[in-house]
Amino acid sequence: MKESKRKKQKKIINYIVIVTTLGIMIWFSIQEYKDIRVRKEKISQTETLYNTQNISTQYEGNQQKEKRTNEIITGIAKEYPKEEIPKQYKGYTIAAKLEIPEINLQTYILKQYSKNALNVSVTKFWGADPNEIGNFCVAGHNFQNKNMFHNLRKLESGNRLSISDASIGKVEYEIYDIYMVQPEDVRCLSQETNGKREVTLITCTTDSEKRIIVKAKEVDRDMGT
Repeated sequence: MKESKRKKQKKIINYIVIVTTLGIMIWFSIQEYKDIRVRKEKISQTETLYNTQNISTQYEGNQQKEKRTNEIITGIAKEYPKEEIPKQYKGYTIAAKLEIPEINLQTYILKQYSKNALNVSVTKFWGADPNEIGNFCVAGHNFQNKNMFHNLRKLESGNRLSISDASIGKVEYEIYDIYMVQPEDVRCLSQETNGKREVTLITCTTDSEKRIIVKAKEVDRDMGT
């Protein structure tokens, strides 16, 4: 009798263990499904944002080019000094040439941003194309190479730089602001320039903890400022 009772108790315990195990497995499966769904939604949202930014950038670029074409047709476009720019630098396509006399910097700005390209020269990072209306953002390492951004920290407001490209020519800009930000602060990339040409130069601090931002706007040649 006692043995039969023990067998019955053992069966009940086994049943409870099996049901509990199944319950835990089902719970984990539901949580995993929810996590996968959330990750997919986040990926989808990120892709949508990225695509929207790309479409917006392309739209703004097309608008800028259309405006430039209309200016040329109507004869009101500014004429800038022309300079022949090489098409390639160490196997990378060149977007423009940057000159900053104050720190004796002359460097080619590569068209495509990538980790490998950044080890070769400074690159376009975001925004408008060189010398187009908008904010042309250029990133570079603070390496002590002669074509890198090591000496950006020595610049001051009022210093000037120039961007030369094969399409528009050589445009001069004046630095109006220099500051540091956390890496996740991307407000300097904004394309809100009130219809003006601007340049943003970006590099790391020596300890790589922050970013040095140099902002410059086109010099009005008629007004001298």
